[in-house]
Formats: sequence, C-alpha cells, structure tokens
Amino acid sequence: MEINTNNSELLGESIPIVELRQIIKQVAPTDVTVLITGESGVGKEVVANEIHRHSKRASGPFITVNCGAIPEGIIESELFGHVKGSFTGAVETRRGYFEAAGGGTIFLDEIGELPLQTQVKFLRVIENGEYIKVGGTKIEKVDVRIVAATNKNLEQLIINNSFREDLYYRLRSINIVIPPLRERKGDIRLLFDHFVSQFCLRSGISYKGISDEAIDYIMNFAWPGNVRQLKNFAESLITLNSEKQITLDDVLKQLSIPRKEQFLPMALSSFNQQDERQLLFGALFELKKDIMEIKDQLNNIESGKYTANSEDGFFVSDDKIDNISFDELEQEVLTYYYKKYHGNINRIADKLKISNRTLYRKFKQYGLKNGKAH
Repeated sequence: MEINTNNSELLGESIPIVELRQIIKQVAPTDVTVLITGESGVGKEVVANEIHRHSKRASGPFITVNCGAIPEGIIESELFGHVKGSFTGAVETRRGYFEAAGGGTIFLDEIGELPLQTQVKFLRVIENGEYIKVGGTKIEKVDVRIVAATNKNLEQLIINNSFREDLYYRLRSINIVIPPLRERKGDIRLLFDHFVSQFCLRSGISYKGISDEAIDYIMNFAWPGNVRQLKNFAESLITLNSEKQITLDDVLKQLSIPRKEQFLPMALSSFNQQDERQLLFGALFELKKDIMEIKDQLNNIESGKYTANSEDGFFVSDDKIDNISFDELEQEVLTYYYKKYHGNINRIADKLKISNRTLYRKFKQYGLKNGKAH
C-alpha cells in the first residue's frame, strides 16, 4: 500500500486495506504501543505514519529509525543520546532519537535487529518512559508514542535467544499485519495508475497508456518486493517508454522475463505460501490470449453461433470468458489438457509446470475422470 503524497491517504479498495483503515482509526487516538508486521516493501512505514497522522500527537514530530541500518556499537547513542566525553569522538552532549521524538511518535523499523543489550534499555522506555544517555547517570523522561515494525518472525527469534520475550509481548499490544501485494491483487491497478500519474506529474513525462495484455500481466505478477517493487517498476517503465503505448514486451523486458518464458509461473513459484491454484496462471494467460486470436480470425462469423467440439481445442465463449470464475476456468483447462494428452499425467504436468501430485489432487478436487467432470 502507499500513501497519496497530496493528502496522505492509504490507497486501495481491497478488503484488507478497508479493514486496515478501520484499525488505524481505532488505534491512532490511543497511546498504545503498536507492532506492524509484514514482508519487506508492503508499506509498514506508511501505516506507522498514518497512525501518527490520525493521533492526538499529529502536531508533534514523527521520527523514523531503521534499527538494522545502525551499527551495533553506536545504536544506543543514536537512540538515547550521549554526554560529552562518554567515548572517543563525543565532543559534545548529543540528544538521541527518543528525545527528538518527544511529544510525537517514534517509528522503529526492523526492530528484530535491535541488539539484546539495547533491548533491555528499550523495554524500560516502553514501560515507564525512562532512559539514561550513554555515559550519563541522570534518568531522563520522555513522552513518546512507540510504533515498531519487522519483517522477521519475532517468535522464532525468541526461540533462538536473539529477542527478549518480555519485550515482544510489550511491543505487540496491538499487532497490525499487512498482507503482501500478491494477496490483494485488486489494488495493483489502482497503485500502478497512482505511481504513474504522480511520477509523470513530478517529472514532466508524457504517458501514452498501456495495452490490456500488459496490464493483465502486471496485475497477475507476484511482486516479491511488494508495493516498493511495483513503484520502482512503474517509474522505470514509464521513463523508458514515455513516447509510446506500453506493451507486454515492454513489461517483460522491465521485469527481465524472456518473452518465451512469459507464461511460466516463475514469478509465483518462489513463494511456498502462494495458493497453488495460481500456478496455473501462466497456462490460463496463454489460453486467454489464444482465445482472443481465435475471435479475431472468426470476425466474419456471428458471435454466439460458433460452437466448438473436442477437435477445435480449448474454446470459451465471449459471455463465459467475461464472467467465468478462476475455479471454472481452471477446470476447463484441466479438462482440455486431459483430452489433448489422453490422460498422460506426465505430459499434462509438464505443460502446466506443476507437480504430478498437485495435478492428481486437482483432478480429484474437480471430479475429473476421462476428461469430464462428474
């Protein structure tokens, strides 16, 4: 997800985004500590900023700290500040991020990277707002809202003795989980159009539009880098193709996918948690494209009067292709290939780039026998 730079509103119409907006409205007015979890690039800082923007601290500072980017040797000084002479190079007393965030919100990204020794001191800040500067003796007080984020499994880090259990439970008073972009594909077109519009406006670049098959591919790509990757992709794509309508070839080139491999589910296969139904996307995409070509070749035949038999290959009528569900289209594809390859499981699995085990399971799921559904 991404925030509109003009009004800082979350973009998206999917159920997860609608629910997220509601959670933010409920959580923001309080001072409860929030833990935001999700894969890299899903927009954790965006959500943290929204929580701050809707809070009673909105007029105060919003300080972002990337815990994974600060060397272990100086992270306590960065967070809590230090006094003059506390270590070599400490030529003056310096305030830390917590002090700078006083009256506002501090967002600690990659909290799982925080060293164990620092975690103890951080826990004290959460519990009573107290800390001591590096090299100092005076207890400092700070009034700050704490929002943390991670793309790691903190429970596993606890098992590995690299994260404190008491800190974990203090952090996750409220746990907001942001789903990956591939699980809310309905937002991809909206986000893509937004990124293109903002980039063109900012850079003075002309946008000539994008073909249907190109945007279809974008909307069904897995986006392992999530919203961040989509944003970078959109800006690069427009920069390199500003004087013409963007085609599928342009998209594949930008994603470094050879044209001959465009229908393989390579973009999805690296995700163990990815729904196995989507492994058939490549074949479905190819078949839909073939259907469109057949329609063009039959433009002199009145729509609706054409009927297909088993020798014609895979065919879905105009009405059905516009309204068919994924499960129904998947069943059509499996039935077609079962007939085409006379039930040869090895050939069918190889064509669809899925395992024999998955294929057997899908035949059972759809009740397929001898190429027909029962």
